[in-house]
Amino acid sequence: MAFTMHSHSGEFCGHAVDTLEDVVQRAIAIGFQTLGLSEHMPRVHAQDLYPEERGDGSHLEEKLAGLQTKYDNYLQEAIRLREKYAPQIAILVGFEGEWIYGKDDDGVRIRAMAAHPEIDYFIGSVHHVGANGTPIDYDKATFAQAVTTATEKLAADSAGSTADSTASEKYLHLDYYDQQLDMLQTLRPRIVGHFDLIRLLSAAPDISPESDPTLSCVWPKIERNLKFVASYGGWLECNTAALRKGLAEPYPGRAISEAWLRLGGRFTMSDDSHGTAHVATNYKRGIAFLRELGVKDVWTLERKYSGKQRTRGALVDKAVSLDDFEASLKM
Repeated sequence: MAFTMHSHSGEFCGHAVDTLEDVVQRAIAIGFQTLGLSEHMPRVHAQDLYPEERGDGSHLEEKLAGLQTKYDNYLQEAIRLREKYAPQIAILVGFEGEWIYGKDDDGVRIRAMAAHPEIDYFIGSVHHVGANGTPIDYDKATFAQAVTTATEKLAADSAGSTADSTASEKYLHLDYYDQQLDMLQTLRPRIVGHFDLIRLLSAAPDISPESDPTLSCVWPKIERNLKFVASYGGWLECNTAALRKGLAEPYPGRAISEAWLRLGGRFTMSDDSHGTAHVATNYKRGIAFLRELGVKDVWTLERKYSGKQRTRGALVDKAVSLDDFEASLKM
């Protein structure tokens, strides 16, 4: 029983391709039995628009309003597709949170969105770091800007040399995991998105307990966050998008995944697709990675009905063996 809990479409995400229905049809064709839809929540501040969204910098308020309209349209289309394709695939309607300004801004909005009666779940993610919300996974230039901002914010002493990229990045990693903890404590998301996304453009993508001394202070914050997710029963996604973006291991990497499993943590599975070509991309490698770690099952959500009721039943946790998951893939 293959699935993904994290997906996007070009219809409702500016940096993706293909319609949402195209994605659904591809998921069915490749053998998915569950598809979690998780388009991004709309951003509401002009400074958070990406370059391709800003264009020439004019009419920014209209462009922000367009993001909200796009999300509203997404919700309507997701509900339509859920009903249309119910005989072929179980569609879960969710969204991916954007944590930029903290609990009094993003926290309030995410909670309100999650309370919508048609929303099944949301993914708790951090894509921006620093007081001015600089993206960390957009491109190398904005990542370098994030490093500079974090260094200025946290390097109160002269011990961290900004001449060395790894030393300078230390402050960005620290800021990322502190911001992530703030998100986790405020929202307690069932699914934590790409736990170590910070390593995508990093000069030091493989932090572990035996890391370079420059980064040794980051590992305790990673463990702290993992322990908190475990304390409320959240799941980490094994997110194979890291592999198609050139990293050697999925999100999270091996050291973090091993620490998570020592805590008794559970994994869900995500391709983080941004169009039909990404559906189940690198799933074979992701499954092999989990098997090497000793993982037997991944987890998803299943709707249970009582009696003859066929309205929206209750969602329950469902374990899927890696053997069954892989066997159902038509690829």
